[in-house]
Amino acid sequence: MEVVAFILICTCNEYQQSAAWSGANRMVAGINNIKTNVAEYFGLRAINTELAEENARLKAELMLLANNVEVATERDSGYVYSHLDWEYIPAKVIGTSINKQHNYLTINKGLRDSIKVDMGVIGANGVVGIVSAVGEKYALVVPVIHTKISISSRLKSNGQIGGTAWNGRNYRFVNLTEMARHVVVNQGDTVVTSGLTNVFPEGVMVGVVTETKLGLGDNYHQTTVELSTDYKALKYVQVLRNKNDNMTDKIGKKNGMD
Repeated sequence: MEVVAFILICTCNEYQQSAAWSGANRMVAGINNIKTNVAEYFGLRAINTELAEENARLKAELMLLANNVEVATERDSGYVYSHLDWEYIPAKVIGTSINKQHNYLTINKGLRDSIKVDMGVIGANGVVGIVSAVGEKYALVVPVIHTKISISSRLKSNGQIGGTAWNGRNYRFVNLTEMARHVVVNQGDTVVTSGLTNVFPEGVMVGVVTETKLGLGDNYHQTTVELSTDYKALKYVQVLRNKNDNMTDKIGKKNGMD
């Protein structure tokens, strides 16, 4: 009866009708405002993710570009646009481990994003790892802090080639191997990728030498390198696709190499 009476009052009296419509409009506007704010909140999350990925991609490209310039300068040769040979696929790290012998990263990109096994992965500060398994939407990455992976590297100071391998202890440090006794290794030397494989371009930052030892009977230096990538703080990465791989496949098939 109260509802019927209220409807009759609002219907038959202009003032009450106007007040009722005004109140209803305020209520609807408030609800719409809440819906808009919620939609904008989740929209901002997506936008922030896109911006973070784009920022990581630009940092990675800038790093590779700077490395290419330095490599060309070291060789006293003309600048080669080798960074153009690589495509950068941004991804977000959604899972990581750092306290195991065999650590892994999970990223939110997979087959539908053209990710393949053996693609190199870098971050804004340098090398991250290599893709080891790929699903439709996700991929598994073997990081440098994995006891069964070694990254072909070189000393930036003299170009000597070696490998960086983890001993399974501190996730911030790896060993620089295969540095013979006659090679000069100093604390503070920069270690970068060698470019001898098609996984990483030459000159990508790996880390900095923090300690090197050479005993009287040692044939190789015992060298410790602090990684430039902090896996605890790693959120966004770039998966590298070598554009020349397709060309190599085509040439191989044409010449009957497959």
